[in-house]
Amino acid sequence: MTDTKVTLCGTVLDNPVIPASGTFGYGYEFAELYDINILGTFSFKGTTREPRFGNPTPRIAECASGMLNAVGLQNPGVEKVISEELPKLSKVFHKKVMANVSGFSLDDYVYTCEKLDKCEQVGWLEVNISCPNVHGGGMSFGTSAKSAYEVTSAVKRAVKKPVIIKLSPNVTDITAIAKACEDAGADGISLINTLLAMRIDLKTRRPLLRNITGGLSGPAVFPVAVRMVYQCAKSVKIPIIGMGGVSSAEDVIEMMLAGATAVEVGAENLVDPFASKRIIEALPTVMEKYGIEKLSDITGGSL
Repeated sequence: MTDTKVTLCGTVLDNPVIPASGTFGYGYEFAELYDINILGTFSFKGTTREPRFGNPTPRIAECASGMLNAVGLQNPGVEKVISEELPKLSKVFHKKVMANVSGFSLDDYVYTCEKLDKCEQVGWLEVNISCPNVHGGGMSFGTSAKSAYEVTSAVKRAVKKPVIIKLSPNVTDITAIAKACEDAGADGISLINTLLAMRIDLKTRRPLLRNITGGLSGPAVFPVAVRMVYQCAKSVKIPIIGMGGVSSAEDVIEMMLAGATAVEVGAENLVDPFASKRIIEALPTVMEKYGIEKLSDITGGSL
């Protein structure tokens, strides 16, 4: 009998599979397709202090083994998320949900996190300091150890729930950023966000994305994500959520061997809306194949 349970920042999850922010909306859309309570949890759409329309179109581009997006954090703002989205979610999802938060200043992060920290449904705050598709915020906080420390410590002073900092791969030394977050009191880190990339239309000779650049996600980034999770797991003691190109139960196990406690599934949800369900259902069989009885025992098994 296999045991897929893992513990993330003190909360036991039925399994380590977590749909990633921006690929699962606010959950209830997927609840029309299957019972989303089979998930470990999920990270809802990146939420900011004020409503955001996002970037102009076109803001999605396909590429080999992945996709580029420059959606730009489109969301209704934290007040409407609390008053409208979370009540709808409560009707179909009966576990704690992960709140993904983005900002353009320290005040933005603190304000939005304080609001969501008071919500009974929210179990963790995933603070995104790594979005490459917005100007004047997002990734600018995640490319400097000093800025990452400042955001983490400011949010930690303001909230009671576990704070997980989402890191950018668009840096020279991911371990320095991870260590700064740990030193500032982060309860965990999640990585990686998308890699900065672009495509050019051969007919128009112009960038395909209106934003010029976008974030690369999908299977192409998986080896990069595994490498960065592995490096961070050797550098920090706090839990790690691994993500980036995960599309199978085998990928989940590989990411956990690299040091992840839990694993987020992103772009694959956009290709196959049943992806997370498929991965969860396949986990016991794959665990048996590799002689794994208790999934939580393999975290960091390759270190």
